[in-house]
Amino acid sequence: AKIIAIAQRLSLRGARPGLGGDRLCPTHGEALKLFCEEDGTPICLVCRESQAHRAHPVVPIEEAAEEDKEKFQAHLQILRDRREKLLELKTAEERKSQ
Repeated sequence: AKIIAIAQRLSLRGARPGLGGDRLCPTHGEALKLFCEEDGTPICLVCRESQAHRAHPVVPIEEAAEEDKEKFQAHLQILRDRREKLLELKTAEERKSQ
């Protein structure tokens, strides 16, 4: 579930200015440039000043995407290592059975 959440956040990375992928705030129609860490959602500059997010920690959306990408890569490496170990165990057990 965590990996899926990270992958969904990474999809925000495709929203770059000038590429026609800008995502807009449904409330204010402004570009989503910040990421609210407490709510786990992208927000615009107007939302940042609203009561809903004023006290929440926020980071630039690109920074949040990069952090999530790094976490995703770390989880992916762990899964690759586990897969390799399992394949080795499978091979060893097949040899024993033969």
